[in-house]
Amino acid sequence: MPARTMSLTEELVARCYRLVEDSGPDPDAQHLSDSDYEIMLDAFEAELPATEPLWLLGYGSLIWKPEIEHVEERVAMARGWHRSFCMKMTRWRGTKQSPGLMMALDRGGQCKGVAFRLNGGERRQALDKLFRREMTLKPTSYHPRLLQLATDKGPLRALAFVINRKGTTYAGPLSEEEVVERLATSCGHWGSGADYLYNTVKNLEARGIHDAHLWRLQQLVAERIAGS
Repeated sequence: MPARTMSLTEELVARCYRLVEDSGPDPDAQHLSDSDYEIMLDAFEAELPATEPLWLLGYGSLIWKPEIEHVEERVAMARGWHRSFCMKMTRWRGTKQSPGLMMALDRGGQCKGVAFRLNGGERRQALDKLFRREMTLKPTSYHPRLLQLATDKGPLRALAFVINRKGTTYAGPLSEEEVVERLATSCGHWGSGADYLYNTVKNLEARGIHDAHLWRLQQLVAERIAGS
């Protein structure tokens, strides 16, 4: 099958970029402490025997920016979860004046992503790095969960970061129109929402993963940018 051509192009994404100064950590927010991370790490390691490989499920930016050493990757399916633009971003890819959105796994449906197998050494340090990357505020935006995944080489369990609906950045259910508007107009010091969507869809397609919902979103975001 010939490769699909995305409507959202690098040229359209470039229109969304603007120089944004990092506002820094929110002084009004509660941040996780070292002891908070230790407690979460202890709880997670208790669920995953040391003899079991550590896999990580990437479903968004982790696919194209894993920032972890890994020795294998597999296309994997998580049933009972779906990608959702349900995280409000007032930093990184948005601002307090113009909040952006990022994806998380939310309940229902299914999600095909990429499972990365981390090397066997220094597992605690790898987990600590991942936890600190994905979770910073109290209550946390994510819950670290072990999910059962299906792959062509058999089932496996992997760490995934799923949305905490009681977390500080949960945006709640949003209409498609609102998601498109935010992705087409938001930008932070890490880049724009359109850039995040573009890279996610591009890297999913490169691995033969076609997410119909994200494909529709990239078409609508492209139309919104082109019409502005």
